[in-house]
Amino acid sequence: MKKTICGVQQMGIGVTDVKTAWNWYRKHFGMDINVFEDHSPAEMMLPHTDGKPREKHAALAMNMEGGGGFEIWQHKGFEPQAPTFDVRLGDYGIYITKMKCRDVQKAYQTHKDRGLNLKGKLNIAPNGLPHYYIEDPYGNIFEVVQEAVNYKNQKSLTGGVYGGVIGVSDIDKALKVYADILEYDEVVFDKTDVFEDFKALPGGDRKFRRILLKHSKPRTGPFSPLMGPSQIELVQLIEDSGRKIYENRIWGELGYIHMCFDVVGMDLLKNEVESKGFPFTTDSADGFEMGETAGRFAYIEDPDGTLIEFVEAHKLPIIKKLGWNMKLKGRDPKKSLPRWMINSLALSRIKD
Repeated sequence: MKKTICGVQQMGIGVTDVKTAWNWYRKHFGMDINVFEDHSPAEMMLPHTDGKPREKHAALAMNMEGGGGFEIWQHKGFEPQAPTFDVRLGDYGIYITKMKCRDVQKAYQTHKDRGLNLKGKLNIAPNGLPHYYIEDPYGNIFEVVQEAVNYKNQKSLTGGVYGGVIGVSDIDKALKVYADILEYDEVVFDKTDVFEDFKALPGGDRKFRRILLKHSKPRTGPFSPLMGPSQIELVQLIEDSGRKIYENRIWGELGYIHMCFDVVGMDLLKNEVESKGFPFTTDSADGFEMGETAGRFAYIEDPDGTLIEFVEAHKLPIIKKLGWNMKLKGRDPKKSLPRWMINSLALSRIKD
């Protein structure tokens, strides 16, 4: 048997204020489904938090258009810090979150009309599809990319998370995690050049090797129809070297803190990553609870220390006031939940 990677569950984003950031993400990306909010201490991340439990406010927001969510994460016990240097494309770690979009031209024009911080113009990526970059008020860069596959048409300009752009020191070594373990096994393009569409990004006028990966087989599992397909883009500087984005900082500080995958078969995954040289750095093992959710989570690091989270959900709330929950443990990993159950997440929509 093998583990099942069900899809990108969420991208972790460290912010100074969850409510303010979430308002922005709802307005401009449609991330208006409140899956959970939690204020309990992060007690199981000690290898990545200087050995200390950390007080937090965390919220998982999703978009019924489809795609992964945002885990919006705020340290409460101290003032979280931004990197001590100007982060540039090619530095090691998660640099950009990809957002799926059915109509990139419309989204670009609307974001432009709203006066948002667009990084350059609407451009064509090496895969021949339109895309653009946009920066939120907190210094995080997003890439809006064309993707026709969606779960349910919404009024929002974009869907949810479609993947990420990750800086690495050696693409071939990084593929042991992203292609082998995470099963992004199909190369969309692999090019080395100075790229026109990168030039508007800090440090983007340099020479890079750039590889875009997707999974050749559809993802399966409870929420796979909602999470949908995803892609990973690895970026390596040529004739130069980068710095670790989280250098001298702890998990949960400002910026992209991790990329999280929904999985089934955590014990199988644990055996696999250990055999391939990327053991769990932390493992909730006996389970965890965050708000009304419950399950098991674990982390690995890619060769440059970028954190990848895995979550095996056992329980998710449907109607919080009534205590009605989805029971997920023990389900067939090849089958998704009934569509009506996935649709019930919309009952937790935040209406501004």
